[in-house]
Amino acid sequence: MTIKTILVAASGGTASEGAIELGCRLARKFEAHLEAYHVLTDVREILLATGEGFGMPMSGELIDRITEDAAALAAKTKAAFEAALARHAIASAAAPGKAGASGGWREESGYGPYLVAQRARFFDLVLLGRSERVVDQPHSDAVEQTLLQSGRPVLLAPAKPPQALGDSIAFGWNGEAAAVRALTGSLPLLAAARTVNVIVVGEKHRTSAAALVEHLAWHGIKASLRPAYAIEGVGPGEQLLAEARDAGADLLVMGGYGHRPWREALFGGATREIVGVSLLPILLSH
Repeated sequence: MTIKTILVAASGGTASEGAIELGCRLARKFEAHLEAYHVLTDVREILLATGEGFGMPMSGELIDRITEDAAALAAKTKAAFEAALARHAIASAAAPGKAGASGGWREESGYGPYLVAQRARFFDLVLLGRSERVVDQPHSDAVEQTLLQSGRPVLLAPAKPPQALGDSIAFGWNGEAAAVRALTGSLPLLAAARTVNVIVVGEKHRTSAAALVEHLAWHGIKASLRPAYAIEGVGPGEQLLAEARDAGADLLVMGGYGHRPWREALFGGATREIVGVSLLPILLSH
């Protein structure tokens, strides 16, 4: 099992800069194809919201300006992506068949979160950026829809990428099916890591965590079990992050939204705690 295709959502904002950089690094590491996917603003959707929804019809001049701004942002983002490919000596490719790392650009118009989630289904790994403007929020629509609807592992990249990625991986284990999916999606990264720590908070899932360490050994991955006692008043997500930092991890892998999203929003949960505050890259699977 390996990673041969990577999709990076290239929005053009600060959220996509770190994702593009990490995408290039991973493309080089796995000799994979990296596609930068940019969704242009759809004027029809704005018309639906402002014209029909609030009784504020848009003028032709405003529509033209929005269209021009969207085209300018797409061009700027494409140029930044091509510059990143050049920095990493990654060749452009429009179709399969080229050996080694490659990159390509694709843009469409519509509702970004939906289109990214649909396109992501045909890639081994999806990279989404974490905007500095929403770092204290549990998720964005793009993160939630891609995680829940694509069926693919989603790597959340900070706006400022770390010096290393995947050398030291922390795997957050809670015994749920989402964590098993995260295991499947992250195996290529785990196999390439220098150190892997399986972190389990509380005593409930320590036995299955030990079984996970044994399972990884059958794949030639030497992992260490890092149990942590639950601390009253400290959420499992907060404690998992602290353990990952103490282990020197540069990537955290975990299952995402183990409960239904509305339950996560109402009752909290490790996903909400971690995605809302972590600047560490996080690989999530649902």
